[in-house]
Amino acid sequence: MSRPESSPATPVRADVWLWAARFYKTRSLAKQAIEGGRIDLNDGTCKPAKAVHVGDAFRINRGEERLEVEVLALSEKRGPALAAQALYRESEASIAARDAAKAQRKLLGAMAPPGRPDKQARRELRRLKDSM
Repeated sequence: MSRPESSPATPVRADVWLWAARFYKTRSLAKQAIEGGRIDLNDGTCKPAKAVHVGDAFRINRGEERLEVEVLALSEKRGPALAAQALYRESEASIAARDAAKAQRKLLGAMAPPGRPDKQARRELRRLKDSM
């Protein structure tokens, strides 16, 4: 028997909401992120079964991404991407910080040599390390 879709008065588990909002591919990945301390809810720690309400604020650390989102709607079902994006709103400061970090990673990537070092480059690196 399937559960009915959540109404605004019914709270949803944090791991289920993160999965339904498409921050994580599976609910177990969302649960692992919460247990690993990468998710904060309302400036405090979060547990997977913590109830999420409209107006709550999540701070999500996914790899090098740092997201600050506000819950606009609740859902226990994972739907299309457009429906998932309607569940939350990312703060302006979070968007600006992510864009700045993206630009910085792009600059650092442009300065790094492409691919693996060849034989000559490996020898130069070895000489440099030995001289230190």
